[in-house]
Amino acid sequence: MKKISLALAALLVTLPAFAAPAHKGEMESCMKAALAKHPGDVISLEAEIENGKPIYEFDIKGKDGKEWEVECDAKTGKVTEEEEEIDIKDPRFASKAKITLDQAKKTALAAHPGDVIESETSIEADGSISYEFDIKTKDGKEWEVEVDAVTGKIVETEEEIYQIGLD
Repeated sequence: MKKISLALAALLVTLPAFAAPAHKGEMESCMKAALAKHPGDVISLEAEIENGKPIYEFDIKGKDGKEWEVECDAKTGKVTEEEEEIDIKDPRFASKAKITLDQAKKTALAAHPGDVIESETSIEADGSISYEFDIKTKDGKEWEVEVDAVTGKIVETEEEIYQIGLD
């Protein structure tokens, strides 16, 4: 945990969008808030831009044995979104999904053409289900595109700025 904390502190120094005086200290506040919601170990952190706003996204291996993704506003230090990462075969996902992984992938790639480097399935805090794709585009950017597993519509797009940790 100490190594990740040091690396997270270094992130604030290396990224101007996140290192502005208004954001200093918020990463630590975000991490504390995320861990208060889902105690466990932070396994990765991503700094992203969502709708023009800087956010931190923490992947947490919870003490409850579940994997959580928690987003936090980089300016305010407040948790804005949380979801449980689950297996595509989990009955809570499989019983509701109307869109296949391949269909969702096509939708995501239509929005940001490139190579899918990672995909996940999740249950949002409100119970909705989604596919999430990390896409590397030809210009070298990495995008995270979330597709609703029931409607097939894109519900969220974020540009990844930096990642520390596993994934």
